Formats: sequence, C-alpha cells, structure tokens
Amino acid sequence: MSLPHLYVARTLTPSVMGELTDLGLPLIVGEEAPPARERLLADVAGASAAIVTLTERVDAEFLDAAGPALKVVANVAVGYDNIDLAAAAARGVVVCNTPGVLDEATADHTFAMLLAITRRVVEADRFARTGRPWIWGPNMLVGLDISAGATLGIVGFGRIGRAVARRAQAFGMRVTTSDPGLRIGASVNGVEVIEADTLLETSEVVSLHVPLLPSTRHLIDAAALSRMKPGSYLVNAARGGVVDETALIDALRSGHLAGAALDTFEGEPAINPELTTLENIVLQPHIASAGDRTRDNMCRLAVRNVTRVLAGEPAETPVPLP
Repeated sequence: MSLPHLYVARTLTPSVMGELTDLGLPLIVGEEAPPARERLLADVAGASAAIVTLTERVDAEFLDAAGPALKVVANVAVGYDNIDLAAAAARGVVVCNTPGVLDEATADHTFAMLLAITRRVVEADRFARTGRPWIWGPNMLVGLDISAGATLGIVGFGRIGRAVARRAQAFGMRVTTSDPGLRIGASVNGVEVIEADTLLETSEVVSLHVPLLPSTRHLIDAAALSRMKPGSYLVNAARGGVVDETALIDALRSGHLAGAALDTFEGEPAINPELTTLENIVLQPHIASAGDRTRDNMCRLAVRNVTRVLAGEPAETPVPLP
C-alpha cells in the first residue's frame, strides 16, 4: 500500500485493537503469528507509523521498504535489540518502547521461576504425573530454603531488578546487586552494590536483568558460570543472548549449578534441544510480561506513542538514538 497507513505487525490485545480506528489512518494488521519477511516488507510500504514486537527485525531494509512517510516505530517491549537504532536515526524515524508498565508482572514471573527451580516445583510436577509409586521421605525432592538467609544476586538494578529485590526481601533473602551505574559499596533500598565477580561467588541465586547489548552478550559465559557458587541457581528473564547456553548446559550437566530457569533463549523462538533434556531446568516461552492488564498496558502505550508522534508531539517513551 502506498497511501499513508498504520502498520501493526502482530495482533494486539482485543481492547487496544478496538481503539486503533480512532487514529484516523487506514490499518494493515498482521496475525497472531510473526509475518514472513516478504509480507512484513510489503505491508509496511508507505506506512506513517509501525507498531512491532520483538519478533520483527527493524533494520535498514525494513525502514527503506516503509519509505520516507514513516515517522515512528513503536516496539511492544522494553528491550529493542530487534531495532537498528542507527538506521532509524539516519532516516529521522522515532523509536519507542514500553518501559515501566511491565515491571511488576515481570518481577512476579521472575520470582515465580526462582521458586519453581529452587523448590523443584516443575520437576516434582513431572514426577507426580508419571504415576510411579512413591511415598514421602526426608530426602525426597529437597530444594533450597530461600527464606533461610539465601543470597539473591541481581545483575542489573533497573526498575525490574529493584522490583525483584523487593519480593526477595519480603521472603527473607539477602539481596546484593552489580550494576555499572551504581557505586560499589553503596546501599540502595537495603541492597548492597558489589563487584560482579563477588556477586557470582557469593549468591545462592543469580537473576539477570540487563538489556542485550554488545557489552552484555554472553555476559554469563563459561568463565562467569565457573565463578558461581557450586550448587547455585541462575534465573534469566532478560534476553537469551545474555547467557552462553552451551556453557550453561555444561554447568547444569556437571552439577556445578543446581538448576536454572529461563524465560528467554539465544535462538528464540527456537530452543536448544539439549536444554529440554535436562531435569534441573525450568523453561518458559518468554511470558514474564504476560499478565492480562500488563499486556494491555504495553499495547496501549505503543499506541499512545504513535498518536503523539503523528500529532507532532514528543513520544511518551522514546528510545535514545545514536
């Protein structure tokens, strides 16, 4: 379509889809599944605005296919590693994301995964479904008592990391963090800021809350995993590329790590089949923000960003461009 229109790559939540007609632009809306690349490029051609998700790659090819009419790309996610910011800046396209509205839901799910792996909830569920005879015993499916003073090390202390810390403190955990934006030795809301290596060496559970950047890709590699306490746990609700999955599989198989819980994966939506063979892991299909009101609020914020930019106003939550 060459006429100005709003391109929505994936079907948004029902209540927000009903509001899109208020923008006064013709709509092209994708389906529940990610569109094929050829379809994506054809449908965005001539768009004044595009609402995308982390499954759509917004690069120079996408932006050129859209053409000079494109004013704004709104990503229904906090992370924006699917968007080439330099290419957008070169074409004068505003990029927006959806921070803030998903902090609590993501922290809830992070802590759900933490409990699930440390108390072996999913493993126990699988066992109970086998129908094998069993009887209670003192050593049956024993996990970690997090409320007995276990230490949670949070890597990245932004909004979501701080929300996870509040939940951990309510459970009686000691909480530390490493974050390059904070002074070593400082205390933030009762959370001590320490060196990254010290955090790995002293935590029973390490939880990741950093964006995927060149500096954080494979932040948790074989060397980092070897520094973690024997018998500790790793939780990742950030981006899959932050963890070297091959190294993680080795650490889990060797028993150096007691377990891991992952909501995101390096090759997402594909999952390394070796991960699925492990008993000491909880696997989730990127659903940390999947609360009903949260997903609605994410979609609504993306629409507000589009509305403001098309009206000549500053975006509500713009991503800084290089």
